[in-house]
Amino acid sequence: MSSSHLTPALTASTATQRRRGAPWRQPLTGLGLLLALVILALWWTSRTPIVDLGSDNQMHNSGVYSEWAKGAVIVLIRHAERCDRSHNRCLGDPSGITLEGSQAASDVGNGIQRLGLNNAQVLSSPEVRTQQTAHFMFGKAIASEDWLKQCDKGFADAAFKHKRADHNLVLVTHSGCIDHLERQLNVPSGERSSAYASALFVSMGSNGKARILGQMNANEWRKLVASAGM
Repeated sequence: MSSSHLTPALTASTATQRRRGAPWRQPLTGLGLLLALVILALWWTSRTPIVDLGSDNQMHNSGVYSEWAKGAVIVLIRHAERCDRSHNRCLGDPSGITLEGSQAASDVGNGIQRLGLNNAQVLSSPEVRTQQTAHFMFGKAIASEDWLKQCDKGFADAAFKHKRADHNLVLVTHSGCIDHLERQLNVPSGERSSAYASALFVSMGSNGKARILGQMNANEWRKLVASAGM
């Protein structure tokens, strides 16, 4: 039989193999898909969602009350509404907060004080807006430290280092600083936000590991205090 008669058959067989694909490619494709699913699952489980603490049940279930009683909590509070980004009436200093912001700060402070400050340290950023917020929260001037306005990658570690054993730590700071801490604790970008005078609760374990308990917005404190009988 001449080679000319074999050519069509060989050509058809080769085309069939090409359509089916090389046999070794199919296992590799399945392995790649499995690996992608594993990576996606690991990424998903590593995310830290932010729990809304706007109810007494959530405060209990998240562990805020029990962790606070142990002195294991860091609370990061963003300053209240700032004058230079609002049309609301200002307290006076244009770099400070508004009158409306001062009322929100008072509500937050009332809630924090009802949790108990006997085993707590309170610090504030030295900026006017944070100092005013802290003053309206606690009715007095609060000690300030410069690191609380250094909103960079080192902020989270600085906050953890300032946490004393068996003492809660209340920090009045800025949204950028809170964002950096949330980044370090793997909070997804879509959940990294802090409204004026909102409070982010973080628990520090005995092993030095931090975990986010949840976040409370300023307008939820008054309702919580009333419902919980705090």
